[in-house]
Amino acid sequence: MRFSKKITINIQPIGYVNKKIVEFLEKSLGQIFGDSKILKPVEINKYCFDAAKRKYISTCLLKSYRVDGITLFVTEHDLFADELNFVFGEAELNGRRAIISLYRLKPEFYGEKDDDLFKERVLKEAMHELGHVFGLLHCRNPICVMYFSNSIIDTDRKRWMYCERCKDKLRFKS
Repeated sequence: MRFSKKITINIQPIGYVNKKIVEFLEKSLGQIFGDSKILKPVEINKYCFDAAKRKYISTCLLKSYRVDGITLFVTEHDLFADELNFVFGEAELNGRRAIISLYRLKPEFYGEKDDDLFKERVLKEAMHELGHVFGLLHCRNPICVMYFSNSIIDTDRKRWMYCERCKDKLRFKS
């Protein structure tokens, strides 16, 4: 899958983020969207930390940073939003910002070890949140990357690509 018009995706690490994963995202998203670049890491906004839940508020982090262009924030910290106990990521619908957390995407979180599975999960989550940035809503197709992941099982079941229906919606917008 490749977009017809070139889109630059900025990848913004928040705090320490595994360099190999950031470089994997840069390469993968660059191939898909036409261009991507890694920005210098920024410190995590401590005001977005919820001490009671011991997690960061994803919405707060999204709004904490100024962006130029479409920006995918990547963090190793656990995130939550609204009434959800945790989120793999969040995005501004039809906006410019998305964030993903590697915390619950790591196979180690589930007692496993598989680098390829980890990379696949990271790409799926990045594509999902960027889909929201481009205006896509959740899809009913359980193998479409825009399907809502209520658990890692949902994430593992779906593909990293948009289904035909979602691709058509993206073509309409471009």
